[in-house]
Amino acid sequence: MLLALKLALVPAFLAALTVAGRVWGPSVAGWLAGLPVVAGPIVLLLALERGPSFAAQASAASIAAIAASEAFNFAYAWTCRRVAWPLALSVGMVGWVGVAFVLTQLPVGLAWAVVAACVAVAVSQSGLPRVNGHVPAARLGLGDLAVRMLAGALLTVAVTTLSASMGATWSGLLSVFPLLGIVLAVSAQRAHGPDFVALLMRGMVIGRASFAAFFAVTATMLPQYGVWISFACAFAVSVIVQGATKRMLGARRPVQAVSRELAEQQSTD
Repeated sequence: MLLALKLALVPAFLAALTVAGRVWGPSVAGWLAGLPVVAGPIVLLLALERGPSFAAQASAASIAAIAASEAFNFAYAWTCRRVAWPLALSVGMVGWVGVAFVLTQLPVGLAWAVVAACVAVAVSQSGLPRVNGHVPAARLGLGDLAVRMLAGALLTVAVTTLSASMGATWSGLLSVFPLLGIVLAVSAQRAHGPDFVALLMRGMVIGRASFAAFFAVTATMLPQYGVWISFACAFAVSVIVQGATKRMLGARRPVQAVSRELAEQQSTD
């Protein structure tokens, strides 16, 4: 039963995210990627297999791991503006590994995790490349979709299988391994260029709030209330926060539209 969940749950989320990206474009796809669509199911499986206390520690580490994910996004978004995707991916992974290692040296706890995540989000929000102009929605083939789903299944199986030897901290960090960032960024750069990547990464920054809210709830509630009540409450809180951040995303789209109109007017003058 658990193996079936590992092989099906995360790939199904990835497929749904891909469809959303095709319909609404890179900003919305990045925003939706901020949901715990990969890490949430992984930590749920850890809770079922390793117990609520282990999963609570992994939840706190998952919040801290936002910093490592943002390091990957930041490094990739800037590097891909000058080089092809293999080198950009290598630089991004160096950023992720470096920050992840630093996080393992920090004190274990929810407060430290939230501080690390907030600092990383603030840096990304102010420092990621800015894009003016129209960027089209993605058109992803079935082959690319199959690769995404396979990668999601393999990551889920790997993290949950190795959790006994890795411990709660590394399990939480690896549950937020930038699988979505890697697959989405590489395919976006190859098909649409660095501006698409930049919008995607900026959408992810906005979506981090619901991700952090989800794991803050599980880290707090799991030791006392068990698996299912904790994850049900975390899901509800995450959806509420995600709805609130949608207003931020919606507020940016008219500004981008105005910038595009001004650019078009200047080009015709």
